[in-house]
Amino acid sequence: MEVNQNSQVSQDSSIRLPSDTKEVAKLIKKNYQSNSPIEIIGSGSKKNIGKPLQASTTISLSNLNGIIDYKPEELYIKVKAGTPLRIIEEELKKNKQFLAFDPIDFGHLFIGSSEQGTAGGAISTNLSGPRRFMSGSARDHILGFKGVNGKGEIIKSGGNVVKNVTGYDLSKLVTGAYGTLVVLTEITLKVLPLAESNETLVIHDLPLENGTEILSSAINYSNEISGAVFFPENAINIFKLNDLKQDGSITALRLEGSTKSRGRSVEKIVDNLSLTNKKISVLGQYQSDLFWDKVKNLEIFNNTKNSVLRIVIPPAECTNLIRRLKIHATKYYIDWAGSLIWVETDNLNKDILKEIRKKVYNASGYLTLIKSTSSLRSTEDVFTSEVIKFKIYEKIKKSFDPKRIINPGKMYIGI
Repeated sequence: MEVNQNSQVSQDSSIRLPSDTKEVAKLIKKNYQSNSPIEIIGSGSKKNIGKPLQASTTISLSNLNGIIDYKPEELYIKVKAGTPLRIIEEELKKNKQFLAFDPIDFGHLFIGSSEQGTAGGAISTNLSGPRRFMSGSARDHILGFKGVNGKGEIIKSGGNVVKNVTGYDLSKLVTGAYGTLVVLTEITLKVLPLAESNETLVIHDLPLENGTEILSSAINYSNEISGAVFFPENAINIFKLNDLKQDGSITALRLEGSTKSRGRSVEKIVDNLSLTNKKISVLGQYQSDLFWDKVKNLEIFNNTKNSVLRIVIPPAECTNLIRRLKIHATKYYIDWAGSLIWVETDNLNKDILKEIRKKVYNASGYLTLIKSTSSLRSTEDVFTSEVIKFKIYEKIKKSFDPKRIINPGKMYIGI
């Protein structure tokens, strides 16, 4: 089936909308035979992450939409890859369950409004929210999949229940591959119970060094903490919550568990981290949920025209690296208790990107260029690439997609 062009797909592409796995396989097999490149999209919410593609055909998975099987008591849900995350989350909430890897809504970053994307996009990018340090990444929550490789062959891996680990490594391999190995058509995900309640302890107006020290100390002290972030001064204007009345930086800790334990947990953390004399706010569940949605969905960078970098770093290197990057940072914040830094910069070019990448690499970190101009993404590495890992990935790509026709060059030039 062919449809008219839309804003999410390149002008020279014809869009195909298969309705099931067999139709996907048929389309890819045809392109394999003609050696024609294909771009794979879901809703298009993450289309601009990675290198721009030149493809003769676009396969949209938006018609592969729906929940196939959901067993709340067995903690799994099986969905078609094009199923909107919003639909999945709404269904899970009916049973007080959720996707614990915290899929990010990139709509705020790219278009200035919500666009959560699809299950396939979340798994293909493996980009997880604030719970990552506690609950693991998307890669840790995929139980199995069905998909089509670059030759048009249907492959299946994994099972439905948490105890079934058959083929689990293959599931992990395709997670985070940005659709360059397999076109996902069905995905089975682990789900977890929602906490009974949550509160957020906010410490105001701390210097960077003190804030990151508290983040690190807090997660080592309590296993009830599922979020730990630091925002420098002036970030309060982003949140606009009634119970956040102090100026200055924000150091925030989310505590989850039973309703009875919440107040005692906050008191214990305040006492054990010697926060009694600090400026403190406590957000109840409603405002806490709003706060963490804004954190998870990158609303600090809402519809920015600037470049945005994602840096994964050993927590011990976080403070020093930020000091070294401040000359380029228009905005930044720290997540994952010091393991993740989001940076916005308004003057990024290939020389500055090279300089930043070197500083990140010297700090044993990993950099991803999440948002930037098409020209910069075309000519520079979007992902950190090491020679050994590149060669391994090149071999993996060849085994799944020997003619390099699915999302060619999306992650690395020549692959």
